[in-house]
Amino acid sequence: MTSNIFLVGLMGAGKTTVGKLLAKHLNKTFFDSDQEIERRTGVNIPLIFEIEGEPGFRSRESGVIADLANMDNIVLATGGGAILNAQNREVLSQRGTVIYLRATVDDLWQRTRHDKNRPLLQTQDPQEKLKELFALRDPLYREIADIIIDTSKQSVQNLVHQLEEKLAQL
Repeated sequence: MTSNIFLVGLMGAGKTTVGKLLAKHLNKTFFDSDQEIERRTGVNIPLIFEIEGEPGFRSRESGVIADLANMDNIVLATGGGAILNAQNREVLSQRGTVIYLRATVDDLWQRTRHDKNRPLLQTQDPQEKLKELFALRDPLYREIADIIIDTSKQSVQNLVHQLEEKLAQL
């Protein structure tokens, strides 16, 4: 087991927010796979979706995850759909501790409803889309998670404290 920590969960679960603070507390380097894709391509995620579609984006995402997972002593916030790819699940499972930040669909909706940078939610019924994504992805997050923590009604500081305790027990 490496010293890497990988955060998985749906959009709005708090992967980036929790990841930044967790990395700071554990003296690790923080990465966000979506931000890394944007840095490498020079364009935002919605534009990649528009030009290449979801398959093109997922291909880029897999490459970034493979690269970052080969580093050491990092905290990586993955994109919500990264676990759809079996190869990504395998890489994450083998190269570090996987933490599933779980939230209810209602909480996810409250956190993402005004965010225009979520291409999958640009639909007629984004709340229904979140329900579909949750139903599809929750079992995959659970499959690879070493730790599952509910992010719904807690502060980021409290979540990070709980995660530090759980990590110390592994």
